Amino acid sequence: MASFVLKIKYKKGQAVLSTVQESTTIRVLKQELAKITRIVEDRLHVLGGFPPKPLDLSEDEKTLGEINIHSGDTLIIEEKPVSPASQSLCTESASALADEMRRHTSVDLDVPGVLLKKVVPADNSCLFTSLGFTLRGQVDISVGAYMRQVIAGELASDPDKYNEAFLGRPNAEYCNWIKKPESWGGAIELAILSKFYGLEIAVVDTINAIINRFGEDQSYSHRVFLIFDGIHYDPLYLEPLESTGTIQTIFPTSDEKILHEAETLAREAQSSRQFTDVDKFSLKCNECGIYLVGQTEALKHAKETGHSSFGEVSR
Repeated sequence: MASFVLKIKYKKGQAVLSTVQESTTIRVLKQELAKITRIVEDRLHVLGGFPPKPLDLSEDEKTLGEINIHSGDTLIIEEKPVSPASQSLCTESASALADEMRRHTSVDLDVPGVLLKKVVPADNSCLFTSLGFTLRGQVDISVGAYMRQVIAGELASDPDKYNEAFLGRPNAEYCNWIKKPESWGGAIELAILSKFYGLEIAVVDTINAIINRFGEDQSYSHRVFLIFDGIHYDPLYLEPLESTGTIQTIFPTSDEKILHEAETLAREAQSSRQFTDVDKFSLKCNECGIYLVGQTEALKHAKETGHSSFGEVSR
């Protein structure tokens, strides 16, 4: 599966479209959007960019790249109003579309390959860079700023749900904190990003040899994998045994084989101690220079001082 993905938002939910490329034509894109949303092609109203603006999809033979649709973009799909005279025809078209979707539900999951780790920079944004790699197929450290804004926006939109008891600090304070490039992401951020991208995010925990699955209860159709050693995240990808020039970073959630491979990887990493003991590793506060031991001391220091920039050190 190619690493090019689009996030699709529509009235009935969200989806990830990963069967297109920048070279795909508008004609094919509209066919794929119609399958996902069950909106007939001539009634698709597509918005993109930030702030979202209507996209011109009138020239069927233009490519996605030519109209500036790129991997990782979000498309908002609305339905144009329908006149009473055309209501009957639209109903028939929707029924035919549903039949077409049912004929395309089977996927060949037996692609031989090796699950590997892509190392990303240890710069306090490794979670965001890693997730960006699974979405775009390349390491791009700039994606963190956008994801941090997404997270802060979600937190601020529901202060009752994301209260001080849940976040460990006041909502507004947390929103300001997570937007800083030196702030680390964790379970809260993974849950929000899973919802935002409409993906299950499976995190291979090498300390406990388990997989924590964010969005597992949302029936998402696709899954990505990250690996976590206690303080650092890296993305996982499938390297085909036969060289094809492409890697796979997004997998159907129905693919139990790749999930079992990730579980095996977790056990192997734990047995070879490929993890950091978060209670014993040494840290230095980059703001005041004090040395700390373990995650607990770092969190306590952060709450007492407001400092949020730490680096691991050898002592």
